[in-house]
Amino acid sequence: MHIKVAIIEDNVTLRSSLQDIFDDSGYMKVVSSLESCYQIVPEYKQTLPDVALVDIGLKNNESGIDCVHIIRQYFPEIRIMMFTVFEDDDKIFDSICAGASGYLLKKTPPEEIIRSLIALFEGGAPMTPSIANRTLELFRDKIHPPQTEWGLTSREKEILKLLAEGYTYQNIASKLFISISTVRTHIMHIYEKLQVNSKIEAIRKLKL
Repeated sequence: MHIKVAIIEDNVTLRSSLQDIFDDSGYMKVVSSLESCYQIVPEYKQTLPDVALVDIGLKNNESGIDCVHIIRQYFPEIRIMMFTVFEDDDKIFDSICAGASGYLLKKTPPEEIIRSLIALFEGGAPMTPSIANRTLELFRDKIHPPQTEWGLTSREKEILKLLAEGYTYQNIASKLFISISTVRTHIMHIYEKLQVNSKIEAIRKLKL
């Protein structure tokens, strides 16, 4: 049984090349070839594709992510693969949130595109390796945003900044008009909050 593929790509030459690659693969058959989101609904009702390969940057400022929304709304059973030159975080995140299950860069070799569409059809979520790494980082940051303040008070941040600039405890005490004992207490609290044991570790953790 051939996998029924739909292509949405505004570059006529690339769209034609992709169709030839898929039709000659022995595994799939292109049943729809569009250059925009227009006609998706009536076309897909007739052709019933299994997977859709969707470019992000389309003509007339149209976005393939809009196509993903349309496909997911009317044909939730179709598996969607983004096929694009874009590697930026917003495009990746928006595509996945819209409902895409895969993300390939256009520099991907033809044989890898075929393997990825087969994997997509079988329920996988194939991505170009660099995109997979970015996706993991994106969602990890969304769930656990990187801590940049760590609960430090303005005074503690001021003292740590002075330490990073090479000030001694005595210099800091003189500059801030506090005792060395108070400086040591602040530094002890800084270490506890940052969960470190030295000035170098603290500076590295806050990337000062």
